[in-house]
Amino acid sequence: MRPPPTRFWWQVAAAAANALLAAVTLVWPDWLELVFHVDPDGGNGSFEWLVVGVTAALALALGVRAVRTWESAAH
Repeated sequence: MRPPPTRFWWQVAAAAANALLAAVTLVWPDWLELVFHVDPDGGNGSFEWLVVGVTAALALALGVRAVRTWESAAH
């Protein structure tokens, strides 16, 4: 079996970063306001849910892509 290509590791890193961002936002939704000093949703939490949804979807898509890259490298 050949070692996986470099793009596999980039995909894994990006998937992990997005999963971490989704988890942090889910557990501590106020971090966005504290870091960026903005409140785009006026305090109702919809922006935080959007961030969780988008980053979770990206983590899933990048994870699937990494698995496919790994499988193609094995052949």
